[in-house]
Amino acid sequence: MSALPNSHEALLRNRSYLTGKVALLGATVPGLLTELATLGSTGLAMTEHAGYAQALEQAGSWPVAFGYDAPALTAAAFDSVVVFLPKARAELDVRLSLARWLVCPGGRLLVLGEKKEGIAGAVKQLREALPQVQKIDSARHCQVWCADDVTPLAHFAIADWLDWSQVSVAGRGLEVAGLPGVFSRGELDSGTSLLLETLASTPLTTLSVRAAPGIPPTRAGKALRVLDFACGAGVIGAWLQIDENTDLSVDAVDVQSQALLSARATYNRVGARGEIIAADGIAGLDGRWQAVVSNPPFHSGVRTDMTMTERFVRDLASHLEHGGELRLVANNFLPYEALIRRCIGPVERLATNNKFTVYRAFRQ
Repeated sequence: MSALPNSHEALLRNRSYLTGKVALLGATVPGLLTELATLGSTGLAMTEHAGYAQALEQAGSWPVAFGYDAPALTAAAFDSVVVFLPKARAELDVRLSLARWLVCPGGRLLVLGEKKEGIAGAVKQLREALPQVQKIDSARHCQVWCADDVTPLAHFAIADWLDWSQVSVAGRGLEVAGLPGVFSRGELDSGTSLLLETLASTPLTTLSVRAAPGIPPTRAGKALRVLDFACGAGVIGAWLQIDENTDLSVDAVDVQSQALLSARATYNRVGARGEIIAADGIAGLDGRWQAVVSNPPFHSGVRTDMTMTERFVRDLASHLEHGGELRLVANNFLPYEALIRRCIGPVERLATNNKFTVYRAFRQ
């Protein structure tokens, strides 16, 4: 069995608390499902991460649900529900509510998290939702909490958690949807704001302007098919299409279920066009785009992790048209400029402040 996260190992250490049909909310690696299946446990694994969902499905040990709106999530259907602590504190409220809706009358809830993830600070939330909860173990730098004889909630719908915020950049305003766990929920982060400012002052360049040698130009005017990688709540793709009189379409890709639900709601609110795609990277996507924009993530949980962006830039050549433009914003300390130059082409810095830089490159 491959190495498991500490929280997953802590669950196996307390596997005697898992009775009957089990739901795992926030499982990340297939090894846990394989081990539980070997021990005779059956149930359902839910994750909001598209990459984790694919890996869990490929393991074939348990059924897998992607996202808080997955049809496989059914009320009062599980004897034991396990909640792994999410990164965002607001998302813990959602996950606990889902758990209380899934559990059968008199069932059991287990909550696990690492100390560095903030499990100690989440105890107040646990006790508000489950007054009878008790700590049953501390192991693998984790705490394990248990609540028995749980009364299930009568209703759960992720749409009930959707809220809206107002965003305005360069004279273009729109309403942006948000759900707990979505990046920069309720406000426009400063990196995306800087990126949008450059898109206003220096619009995306088309193939007709930057065609590669021997590649005929397609259309004059603005780029028509654009990809927003790591789209979050869809603010970039929606903003680009406000007051546009072209047939611009911006496809939006993200790994997180809540982001995709928020992006679809944002697009619908402003009438934006484009496909909303669940994917962990772009390697498996079909098609090519004339331009790609991104404010990519550099965290995995609480750790700095640049691998997703590095994979994205390396894979981009297969999905960006010759002469097509990459417009990317990143923290100044992240070493992306050399990577973009190596994989895409010469790099230009369109804007820089004390925290972020917006890079532009055209595929050679």
